[in-house]
Amino acid sequence: MTADPFDIRRIELDGEISVWLPAPRPIEGANPEPEPEAEPAPAPAPARPATPVRPVAVVAAVAVAGAALLRLGPTGEGLLAASTLAVLTVLAAIDLEVRLLPNRIVFPASLGAIAWQAIFFPDRLVECLIAGAGAAVVFLLPSLIQPGAIGMGDVKVAAFIGFVLGSDVIAALAVGSLLSAPVALVLLLVRGSAARRATLPFGPFLALGAAVALLA
Repeated sequence: MTADPFDIRRIELDGEISVWLPAPRPIEGANPEPEPEAEPAPAPAPARPATPVRPVAVVAAVAVAGAALLRLGPTGEGLLAASTLAVLTVLAAIDLEVRLLPNRIVFPASLGAIAWQAIFFPDRLVECLIAGAGAAVVFLLPSLIQPGAIGMGDVKVAAFIGFVLGSDVIAALAVGSLLSAPVALVLLLVRGSAARRATLPFGPFLALGAAVALLA
């Protein structure tokens, strides 16, 4: 009868002598030492949701841009106004739907406005940079006093309008704020104290204020 095969191991007694002994076998029925559990793989980062842009918003943006060109003509000022109002129309539509003014639209539009001023109206560049920075600071102040009073998206859009309008941004922001006041008052009367926690999309009012300042 052939014996079960077994493993052997070598034991060094000194520098010249060594012996070979059977390696110890695991006892049957004994619980094997559990292997360390592998760390779970990190969960993949959630995909960024796409910003919705409805066809009606695109149509409205084209119509507003066309109206600006008819009003101001295909000049440097007219093309700037047309592109600005098209961007603001899309932003207003997104803000109404998801309460968001996406950076992927606002930042390129702001850089484009600064570049346009530098190329076609270099004498207004400093004024427009100061106006954009000032508009952002004015909109940021309420949030420093009461967090969440004004969304950061509104702050960035106010800066964008300042880069386009220069000192006329004061009139645009004033008109936008005046137009929003009746809506906020109605919400307060209808919803009561709950309206204080509601989010009022300010993007459409900023767009209306800019339209008045650009086309007046």
